[in-house]
Amino acid sequence: MPPSDLTSDRHSAAERMRIDKWLWAARFFKTRSLANQAIEGGHVKLNGQTVKPARELRIGDSLDIVAGGAQWTVIVRGLNEQRRPAVEAQQLYEETPESSTRRAAEKEERRLAPVPGSDLHGRPTKKARRQMRGFNEGF
Repeated sequence: MPPSDLTSDRHSAAERMRIDKWLWAARFFKTRSLANQAIEGGHVKLNGQTVKPARELRIGDSLDIVAGGAQWTVIVRGLNEQRRPAVEAQQLYEETPESSTRRAAEKEERRLAPVPGSDLHGRPTKKARRQMRGFNEGF
């Protein structure tokens, strides 16, 4: 291969990246295997289509991501082979305005109407256990 082909191949490789690796580097998922599972489960769509984990991502692509109960719609603005701090990872994408308003509305809903039992922590006390036993024995 002539040297000019080598540099163009390296340059084009810098413009694309595996989608699972990008999701890990952008900190949407804690590990690449979790990113793989999400992609295979259909929780990640590239330009509106389901993809495989090895699919290559380019700058300007649109991603729909469902992670941790939140739904994100982002546009890829940068690629990075390494996982960097959260501040740097946020520079790899731009969230659409519709996505940020939807996530804010969902957050407000969770704040106003929490999941029943979310305020309970740890084991029940002895008094609470006796109340539960009395309730269950009443039937």
